[in-house]
Amino acid sequence: MSVVKDPSSPMYVPEKNREIARERARQHTEMISDYLVVRDKIPTGFNQWDRIQKQKNHILKILGGAEKDWDNYKWHYQNAIRDTGILRRIIRLSDQDIRDIEKTATQYRWQISPYYASLIDPEDRDCPIFKQSVPTVAEYLDKEEMKDPYALVYNSPAPLITRLYPDRLIINVTNMCAMFCRHCLRKKDISFKDMIYPREDIESSLKYVSDCPEIRDVLITGGDALMLSDDTIDWILTELERIPHVEIKRLGSRMLATLPQRVTPGLCKIFKRHKPLYLNTQFNHPLEVNPESEKVIDRLIDAGVLVGNQSVLLKGINNDKNVTKKLIHELLRIRVRPYYIFNCKKLQGIHHFRASVGEGLNIMENLRGYTSGLGVPTFIITAPEGKGKTPMAPTYLLNQNRNGKLLFRPWAGQVCEYEDEDL
Repeated sequence: MSVVKDPSSPMYVPEKNREIARERARQHTEMISDYLVVRDKIPTGFNQWDRIQKQKNHILKILGGAEKDWDNYKWHYQNAIRDTGILRRIIRLSDQDIRDIEKTATQYRWQISPYYASLIDPEDRDCPIFKQSVPTVAEYLDKEEMKDPYALVYNSPAPLITRLYPDRLIINVTNMCAMFCRHCLRKKDISFKDMIYPREDIESSLKYVSDCPEIRDVLITGGDALMLSDDTIDWILTELERIPHVEIKRLGSRMLATLPQRVTPGLCKIFKRHKPLYLNTQFNHPLEVNPESEKVIDRLIDAGVLVGNQSVLLKGINNDKNVTKKLIHELLRIRVRPYYIFNCKKLQGIHHFRASVGEGLNIMENLRGYTSGLGVPTFIITAPEGKGKTPMAPTYLLNQNRNGKLLFRPWAGQVCEYEDEDL
């Protein structure tokens, strides 16, 4: 290693200062020492890929499928796991587990795509994929929580629309998903029948957007927006582009985590025609990030689609600072930008997933400065009665006094003074 020895050079640093810098570097390393101890022990889709492939082959054998079927998203739809007998052949379940699933199924729908089932560790009841996909009696027993977090009756000015903000809105096009997440905030809306909502209702929602010149941003979701056919997706995006004041279009889909095979080359050709296009997805644990998801992210990026991730803070799944950090690193590895971490809502049937806001703030405290700023999402609480997303962050501002100076603490915890401008 060459060292600049000319004191007149702007790159010259005296050796005594180098030693101070090395000591600071050692201190910085010590601040993440707990993560360095566990980072390679946290299961991810990459380091568990061999196990996942074995489970995939096991599932194909049970369902009578071939290798070519696994790459066909329609095969996964048609062979979605909805029967406890089949599920029991894929993962270890006791007789009581079966009774609990079937009891819960009288109240809430369940369905697991074969792909997502392949991510489950069949012997581990604490597997985060198991917890997100397999019903438990805790859902059935939870009767006391709020049933309508969005108060849609007051925030739907036209068919299929949810409008909570001045310049953007949601069009809910379906109740269908590849996999029904156990923590879903729309559990009550899913019902027991698949529905692509009527074309005339979608047309009414598009007319509402056209009649509101302040709307510049439209999110197509559901359910899952990618449950629509390619032709329907193309039609909706085309219609939105005919509205002069719509600047950007967004799609909401969890399929990048639950059924990435849906992102076909043909679908990406459609996306390439509709820039600017954003897709927000939901990876909640590093086990969901693997070579298959990386492949389809590459396709989306090549098509010009910008992909962001919206995690949900889930007790027993990702309410751990090191697991969340590992998830963020895996997402950045496949070029997905961490966007939000949502606090799990107070909603009927999902109370057992709720972590405290304090846990969320502790995770944020251990991200800012401790890892790439590019990977630090915004921690969000959704205000009740449809009052919108509210960011939560650790308190960095300590005091603002009258002489224009303020006290704050940076990420590492020291107290600093900063000269501000008088208002």
